[in-house]
Amino acid sequence: MPVIISDVAKGSPADKKRIKPGDTLVSINGHDIADVLDYSFYADDSELKVVTKRESGAFQIVRVEKEQGEDLGLIFETYLMDKKRSCKNKCMFCFIDQLPKGLRESLYFKDDDARLSFLFGNYITLTNLTEREVQRIMEMHISPVNISVHTMNPELRVKMMANPNAGEALKIVKRLADAGISINTQLVLCPGVNDGEELKYSLKELAALYPSVQSIAAVPVGITKFREGLCHIEPYTKEQAAETVDIIEQFGNEFKKDHGTRLAFAADEFYLKAGRPIPDGEYYEEFAQLENGVGLWADLRDSFAKALSETQECPNAKERKISMATGTSAYPLINSLAQKAQEKFKNLHIEVTPIKNKFFGETINVAGLLTGTDLIDQLNGKDLGEELLIPSVMLRSEGDIFLDDLSPKDLEERLKVKVTPVDNDGYALLSAMIGE
Repeated sequence: MPVIISDVAKGSPADKKRIKPGDTLVSINGHDIADVLDYSFYADDSELKVVTKRESGAFQIVRVEKEQGEDLGLIFETYLMDKKRSCKNKCMFCFIDQLPKGLRESLYFKDDDARLSFLFGNYITLTNLTEREVQRIMEMHISPVNISVHTMNPELRVKMMANPNAGEALKIVKRLADAGISINTQLVLCPGVNDGEELKYSLKELAALYPSVQSIAAVPVGITKFREGLCHIEPYTKEQAAETVDIIEQFGNEFKKDHGTRLAFAADEFYLKAGRPIPDGEYYEEFAQLENGVGLWADLRDSFAKALSETQECPNAKERKISMATGTSAYPLINSLAQKAQEKFKNLHIEVTPIKNKFFGETINVAGLLTGTDLIDQLNGKDLGEELLIPSVMLRSEGDIFLDDLSPKDLEERLKVKVTPVDNDGYALLSAMIGE
């Protein structure tokens, strides 16, 4: 499907060849261009034959010589060059189905777009892929592909995702692996459904695809208080979480002996629910699944310790009193880091407050799903000092608003204190604590 060019970068190779906004991009080096992946792959060559169609209907063929990897200079209305593809599944654990009404419209969109996997690391289920797209991934050797597997049992996957194609789509995992495509996988686990023996089976089947499958993350299902009309799922108990950790650790220990990597990792939340200590940073190897909450604690804890050892206290430093707010699950870690900072920096005084998730329900305890409303309600009236530090994961990627559309500025106005979002990085956290 040809794509209309919305703009052309000035001075670019395309601009020099007089390709104009409003022209339609038809093909590059004989390859039809349907979206950003086609464009990025085929426009990378140093010698290009570009076919466009003028608004008048006339076709134009230009030959472009440029440096290898130099941007051709064409700009399109959206970064995908067309619309995002929505999810066709009705997963029993879908978090979006558990959102209350009245939030901003973008939060209700379920994307399942392979291009977002390559561009931004989004996870896809494969149920949306056409045969052309599978072939394209293998031809372009696009890696890694991030796949929401959930289970390697085809019948169970159909049941969990309420999509008759969900089981058949698992064959694509093997095809991609056989083609040498690097794959990261995730398993959203539901108690009594795809954990236990089913988890052992999924780990075994995915391990057979190593080294193409380069990581497996096991994440507990998130349960909000807004599940009216949805199937009943209970949150993980301490005992169930411990059993899951045991399965994954046993698998990882055995796999590491044979292959030098654990391959599979349980999300931090499983350890916290089980009352188990978070492993050391070395356990997580290359931290391949941080976005799934795997190793976040260890990464922050280790990087904070390094930052603390490398930072010297200023002898004439002024007294500094600040506050921090985080989710109830992360509170023990953040509070311990705050204590360590205060032990070294005698002028520093920090009050850490765990924020309960009243908005979604207290079974949701991660910082990334807290709202501005809960922060205001639970911090209002407290002595917050000169600055309030919050995790940046509370805000959308643009860093401007919470899930309930409040902004850090709204918090500042209501709480009468400067609000500073901080990334999950030990150096950034210590710097924010001491005011550097």
